[in-house]
Amino acid sequence: MMIRLPAVAGQFYPADGGELRSLIAELSSLTDSVQPRQALAAVVPHSGYVYSGAVAAQTFKRLDIPPAVVVIGPNHHGVGADLALMREGCWRMPMGEVNINSALADNLLAGEVFSADYTAHLKEHSLEVQIPFLQYFAGELEIVPVCASYISYDQCRRAGEELARVIKAWPQPVLMVASTDMTHYESRNTAGRKDRLALDCIENLDPEALYATVIRERISMCGFIPVTIVLTAAVLLGASRAELVRYSDSGEVSGDLEQVVGYAGLVVS
Repeated sequence: MMIRLPAVAGQFYPADGGELRSLIAELSSLTDSVQPRQALAAVVPHSGYVYSGAVAAQTFKRLDIPPAVVVIGPNHHGVGADLALMREGCWRMPMGEVNINSALADNLLAGEVFSADYTAHLKEHSLEVQIPFLQYFAGELEIVPVCASYISYDQCRRAGEELARVIKAWPQPVLMVASTDMTHYESRNTAGRKDRLALDCIENLDPEALYATVIRERISMCGFIPVTIVLTAAVLLGASRAELVRYSDSGEVSGDLEQVVGYAGLVVS
């Protein structure tokens, strides 16, 4: 069986399972108690937990997470296919192993939009940092991990359409998770202004406007491709609302307000 080992354990999050679980519990407690509800998708950040973990935890806390989750994140390393899907095996994480839902993965691969590719996942952190949150908040869990490189809006649209088609045919609910940080290394004022433009597009359920806005305004939102794909699929699956759970930036921790990274958590239902 193909086993994907952690690439950033001990860097982005604790490598010890008990310590990691305790940290997620602590991050989750920073928000009021909420009743988890079923959703089509979530948008969550992927920096080190010390910076973006609270935003991610507070977003996942709101979700009634089904056993099958498609996680799409940006490809920071440029390795592998444009839409690289790991189709079999498991991810061996500090809090235990998570199997890949191979049947759901094969359904996505049958459409010839996604490609079976293990190599893109070996060092990529944007998906890995989401797994402990899913493990903590879910009961049963199987994932379909996808690494997305820079592709055109038309390719994003076709990927979203294929994702929606497969999820609609799946006999149980499927959660989509899009992994992204927002503006990188600009002042808090500039980052907040730019990120608000992108967030408006997401809240308006408009993936085409999101793609165009990020390009036009030069917003360094690393995962806008995954968000565009997931938002496209969510709209086709009947989404009527995208709720911003929390927006933050690295300056809240570092104190540096001139070179921040923005973080947003949203629930799409």
